[in-house]
Amino acid sequence: MKNLSILLLLLIVISCGKDQGNLTVNAHVKGLKKGTVYLQKIDDSLLVTLDSLRINGNETFELHGEVDTPEIFYLVLNKHDKSYERIPFFAEAGRININTTLKNFVTDAKISGSKNQALLDEYNVMNVKMSNARLDLIQAKFEAIQAKDSIKIDSIIKLDEGLIKRKYLFTVNYAINHKDSEIAPYLALSEIYDANVKWLDTINSSLTPEIKSSKYGTQLQRYLEDIKK
Repeated sequence: MKNLSILLLLLIVISCGKDQGNLTVNAHVKGLKKGTVYLQKIDDSLLVTLDSLRINGNETFELHGEVDTPEIFYLVLNKHDKSYERIPFFAEAGRININTTLKNFVTDAKISGSKNQALLDEYNVMNVKMSNARLDLIQAKFEAIQAKDSIKIDSIIKLDEGLIKRKYLFTVNYAINHKDSEIAPYLALSEIYDANVKWLDTINSSLTPEIKSSKYGTQLQRYLEDIKK
């Protein structure tokens, strides 16, 4: 009877291990004492929770999920004051490490273990610079409007249009240069979905067969078919 109980316990442990999925998120949140953390993703426009854990004094923890093809997941923190904060990251099968702080949960996040996340981080370095440049132009335009300086307003509008085009071209080139990674269709859908169709077509036609069949690859194909109708 004792041996049977031990066998049943082992079966339960093995079963739980199988249910954990092919993704492990190892996270460390400096300063975290209490709260609940979640591993989530968007599925058919709905936010789905794959795993969750109540924290009670542990700054380091693990969450588990299943990844069919690389896609954006979220590490979510529900603090004791009931506020929610979300760290988006490119999930891939294997182990992903996320290190951050309770004080700046999102902005302090450092993520490793994902090839696509590394590519997204690289892209965002330039994207942030262009976004900041646009913010400067918005401020300059506001001041020009207050001063009723129509010549300066027209100049700023042209600069802004040029900056937008520069971002689109940069994104297209970046996607094509990484046509064998899921980051390519993801950027087309998330960053330049409103761009000229020919640019989106260029990205789509450059994708490798494996990426075309991925989640974002098939979404990009459907999106192009819809906007061409």
